[in-house]
Amino acid sequence: MIERDGDDFQVDAELLSGAFGLSQAEIKARMRDGRITSRCETGEGEDAGRWRLTFQHEGRALRLVVDGTGAIISRASFPAARRG
Repeated sequence: MIERDGDDFQVDAELLSGAFGLSQAEIKARMRDGRITSRCETGEGEDAGRWRLTFQHEGRALRLVVDGTGAIISRASFPAARRG
């Protein structure tokens, strides 16, 4: 569901659709128009070799910690401040 391409990660819309209660088509459209935002942070020190991917939409966030192959180490969904 998550593929790594160099420094980038591709996350399957199906994974996000469950977290945000949207169809895969809605996920793709909202990613394109900026209503769903994402952030990728690279682990350092004891977290080296891990990445934290955070997606935010309408007051909800999904945070995934993944390894270098894209395997999910941890997953959390929680309320987040709305941007804007």
